[in-house]
Amino acid sequence: MTRAITILTENFADWETALLNSTARLYYGFYTQFATPGGLPVTSSGGMLVTPQLALEEISLDDVDLLMVCGGSSWQSGKAPDLAPLLRAARAKGVVLAGICDGTRVLAQAGVLDNVRHTSNCAANLADTGYAGAALYQDVPWAVADQRVITAPGTAPVTFTAEVLRTLGIADENLAGYLAMHGAEHGQAGRAGGARSAA
Repeated sequence: MTRAITILTENFADWETALLNSTARLYYGFYTQFATPGGLPVTSSGGMLVTPQLALEEISLDDVDLLMVCGGSSWQSGKAPDLAPLLRAARAKGVVLAGICDGTRVLAQAGVLDNVRHTSNCAANLADTGYAGAALYQDVPWAVADQRVITAPGTAPVTFTAEVLRTLGIADENLAGYLAMHGAEHGQAGRAGGARSAA
């Protein structure tokens, strides 16, 4: 069974990893867990209270296949936990690492993005992390996967889901259809906006 752990902090962006965790657990039988600093409950940016299964300090990488860092305002608050040792150890073990929105900053700070193609909310979002991978930054609005590391802007939870699952070897027709369904509304954004303006 594939085991995935998502790291959450106070004010985490609840939409960013929700589709991925739900798809992985319900359709592909993943064992999904959530970890927070000290194992304490956290409240999302939308007000959802989450009680995690794990403390960050209790994470064992021996049987973890995927480690994700969810974005949220705490990563730039000066009160965020230092994940660098955990992420470096996970990288060394070949664990798939994924970060979305400011979760990409955490990967950058740990040096994970120094030698892989990656993206974020914008290049400037990573500029002050001290990382050495700026030349490999991809200025795109979708997720980027390279060498078992997946990054995405906070506005790309659908392609983030797709790239994480593909990296784990899941890329069937059912998944393609499911993700297309979730992404379909974006193709109608211009028409919907025009209709509202005309009303």
